[in-house]
Amino acid sequence: MSNQNAVETKTDVVLVGAGIMSATLGALLRQLQPDWSISTFERLDAVAAESSDPWNNAGTGHSALCELNYTPENSDGTVDIKKAVNVNEQFQVSRQFWAHAVEQGILTQPKEFINPVAHVSFVHGEANAKYLRARYDALAGNTLFRGMEYINDPAEFTKRLPLMAKGRDFSDPIALNWSQDGTDVDFGALTKQLVGHIGKTGGKMYFGHEVTNLTQNSDKTWTVKVTNTRTGEKRVVRTRFVFVGAGGGALHLLQKSGIKEAKGFGGFPVSGAFLRCTNPELIAQHSAKVYGKAAVGAPPMSVPHLDTRVIGNKPGLMFGPYAGWSPKFLKQGRVTDLPGSVKPNNILSMLGVGVSELGLVKYLVSELTKSEAGRIVDLREFAPKAQAQDWELITAGQRVQVIRRAKGKGGVLEFGTAVVAAEDGSIAGLLGASPGASTAVPAMLDVLERCFPTEFQGWKGKLREMIPSIGVKLADNEGLFDQVWDWSSKVLELDSASATGSSPVADTAATV
Repeated sequence: MSNQNAVETKTDVVLVGAGIMSATLGALLRQLQPDWSISTFERLDAVAAESSDPWNNAGTGHSALCELNYTPENSDGTVDIKKAVNVNEQFQVSRQFWAHAVEQGILTQPKEFINPVAHVSFVHGEANAKYLRARYDALAGNTLFRGMEYINDPAEFTKRLPLMAKGRDFSDPIALNWSQDGTDVDFGALTKQLVGHIGKTGGKMYFGHEVTNLTQNSDKTWTVKVTNTRTGEKRVVRTRFVFVGAGGGALHLLQKSGIKEAKGFGGFPVSGAFLRCTNPELIAQHSAKVYGKAAVGAPPMSVPHLDTRVIGNKPGLMFGPYAGWSPKFLKQGRVTDLPGSVKPNNILSMLGVGVSELGLVKYLVSELTKSEAGRIVDLREFAPKAQAQDWELITAGQRVQVIRRAKGKGGVLEFGTAVVAAEDGSIAGLLGASPGASTAVPAMLDVLERCFPTEFQGWKGKLREMIPSIGVKLADNEGLFDQVWDWSSKVLELDSASATGSSPVADTAATV
């Protein structure tokens, strides 16, 4: 079908992809600018079917309580907590928005998407135990990490983590940083509720529709070309703003847009796998997210964890990740994704990473050649009595790590997230992975502030109602932290005994 015969429509906002990022941005815009029309195009037939799916490694609820890669050790033995504090601040923003959304009926049944699960850092060996003590000393006095415990007693370890204690040789010293106030987040369920709200309030949803091209017009609007993957029907959409929340597919579309801000970016795809427990008795013996240390020379994405999940109100248990490799940028992508992403403006960045990240290449080769027995050996560092028959290997989501230009190096691999926005504010997209979904709300606030600077000033009052701590560092304001924590805990049904349940915005307006 030619473009002349394509269906032509207009909309204020186009969201590409029905994952947590697009869902969050759409939900924010429905509150801030309800008169704007929104159209969402998703290439698959369901919401949150790629990286936001709960079994695709998107549900840990990153808040830096237990992830050791956010707290590197300095040469003098002290621990740098800046990144951990920053990630936790971002998670607090997301948590407040979710609480507001529950109060407003945007989200329902919080236990469908968020549940209390302790977050735990685990190490063994004298040197590692010393590091974990230093980490505790650095974090425990911080408002955001209040209540953290340092545990090195085998009896207490056994009481709290019976599955991990069974068969363990405690002559090898162990240590834990235990944070009782952690959560498990099912970002698939959360995304479905947010997308449902967007649809109920007038947003248009198109599933089985793939965005194939983006062209900017002379008046700064965009022409978005879309194909119905079932019928082949073409659609041309004219819009004032495009957000590319397509996970690993975002890079290709940002490249097609031609914006200068996307030039030089590349992507390195890494697939993953997990062992999922199939034995209910074992699942019942472990209730925590326990993160260890990455092996020497291994990338941050490889941090092993024995992870309690709550999906569909049912507890589960998974261990990993085990890295794999595929040239696809999405789990349901194409083998041409990686070669198709190499452009004249990013080829030096891509080649530079190939030279500078030999350690990553070596790690991936070792992972790809790992046998079932080898995976169980890794698991036994956490659960010494683990048996292969109690676990099944599942394929997780595809991650595309950001490759960015670096002066004198060609390109460097980044293991975070990056918002790419055009100077004129007409298009933006998100690249990268962890901490990803957990920081969806602050990431989308960044998009709104960069792309709608004029409107953003007028939105600040409404945003303060939605996120009472906006613009404030909670780590430096214990009183405000207590208020928003108690309020959000009550509303999200995480701590029924600790809060009044009333929104703190009226009490904190002067502070903010």
